[in-house]
Amino acid sequence: MVVSAHPEASRIGLEILRKGGNAYDAAVATGFALAVAFPVAGNIGGGGFLVYRKQDGEVGALDYREKAPKAASRDMYLDAQGNVIADASTLGHLAVGVPGAVDGMVAIHQKLGSLRWAQVIQPAIDLARKGVVLTEREASMLNGAKESFLKANKFIPNVVRDTPWQKGDVLPMPELARTLERIRDKGRVGFYEGETADLLVKEMKRGGGIISHQDLKEYQSVWRPVVTGTYRGYKVISMPPPSSGGIALLQLLQMVEPFDLGKWGWQQANTVHVMTEAQRRVYADRATYLGDPDFVQVPMASLLNPAYLKNRMVTFDMGKATPSTQVGAGQLVAKESDQTTHYSIVDQWGNAASITTTLNGGYGSKVVVEGAGFILNNEMDDFSAKPGVPNMFGLIGGEANAIAPGKRMLSSMTPTILEKDGKLFMVVGTPGGSTIITSVFQAILNVVDHGMSMQQAVAAPRFHHQWLPDRIEPEPAAISSQVRESLQKKGHTLQNRSNYGAVDGILKGKDGKWEGGADPRGDDTALGY
Repeated sequence: MVVSAHPEASRIGLEILRKGGNAYDAAVATGFALAVAFPVAGNIGGGGFLVYRKQDGEVGALDYREKAPKAASRDMYLDAQGNVIADASTLGHLAVGVPGAVDGMVAIHQKLGSLRWAQVIQPAIDLARKGVVLTEREASMLNGAKESFLKANKFIPNVVRDTPWQKGDVLPMPELARTLERIRDKGRVGFYEGETADLLVKEMKRGGGIISHQDLKEYQSVWRPVVTGTYRGYKVISMPPPSSGGIALLQLLQMVEPFDLGKWGWQQANTVHVMTEAQRRVYADRATYLGDPDFVQVPMASLLNPAYLKNRMVTFDMGKATPSTQVGAGQLVAKESDQTTHYSIVDQWGNAASITTTLNGGYGSKVVVEGAGFILNNEMDDFSAKPGVPNMFGLIGGEANAIAPGKRMLSSMTPTILEKDGKLFMVVGTPGGSTIITSVFQAILNVVDHGMSMQQAVAAPRFHHQWLPDRIEPEPAAISSQVRESLQKKGHTLQNRSNYGAVDGILKGKDGKWEGGADPRGDDTALGY
């Protein structure tokens, strides 16, 4: 089964599985297909994370997060007065981190794949040559980004045209097809060196960016040990730093486990209150302690220590909200528009891949590499441009996530796998910037505590709280008016937000079959055989 953000990408992933490829072959094929079919977030100009579980129970994680270029500096987005310069870390060439996506795909295939490299990348090349038929949602997103594309580029890229894009229009991508062919023929060298690298560095120089040939050549993804915990007897396997997602998710699950959420009911006042109080404490910890483990010491064991988490909830009051001004990071006992994309895959042998990949904002920096046909990320905004100042997602960051050359920026991406009785149970993840962690958290609770199917769990209305700003942000259909009134009496502030995220999951049903859940908020598609 393959569940991804675009029907063409899911189709291509499923084709690879039908041809005898394993979940990791399909993951690579789907990843490259998303770079063609879903340019708002699918990419070869960004980065991502993989959490995998092989049929024999082996687990691991691949970090192919972007890095700050060598010429980056701590205060590069501040003016002479020390204030953050508007748009400097979000729009244009200076916002771009060194891309990790291609190196990540190569690493996944080399370690875990079974089919030939050319076989898994060719379907994306064919799709790029043919062109993508736009859905209504994609046409609307391209039209909405037109002015930013024109502002960020010194030429008119193929994603821009005089007349508005319409559903059913074909977006041709011949330059991207040639770039993918170079990757097919030369592997990582086909992207990080040679013609593609030359085009990328030339693009940087044209727009005042700082990525060099050396940055590209030296980029390496990193295999990391997963973070694990338990929730109500289920084993939870997730992404370690530089993702904040895994640690934050495990903290949330441990903090709410003592409470009978299932008995209280889905989105009832007590349930929402407890979840919100846990969320505000976890996001305060995130802002203070989490960063790139290759640069800062991340106190993972302490953050997940049961005694520490129990102590974090000592100030919790069932009758009233704790103002975020009274919630700092805990005393230890020893950032993100929402355009990311997630896909979940399980093969016939029971191998599983949970992958979240991103350009950060929608269409990233809006910079298209002239002659190469792909969009670059604006991932530098996920650093703390100035500790204590929020990023584009309103996330506060601290010293641990300050900019440094070669450093990976903190992420909220939370690709996750659950086991039940030692066997694969669920594969799940989502885009959504700072809301990723709380969306995955709610999807898990929806299944484990509230008995939902995978499709019900991903479709259910969601709410979010991230410490600062101090408010619960429900989707319009989330939390009934009666429950909202009850929460307000406890001292909570609620402010509606538009629908967010796109949770894609796979669940082992009671009948032993896989159930795919594709979020109806997007064009997400679950396909299986």
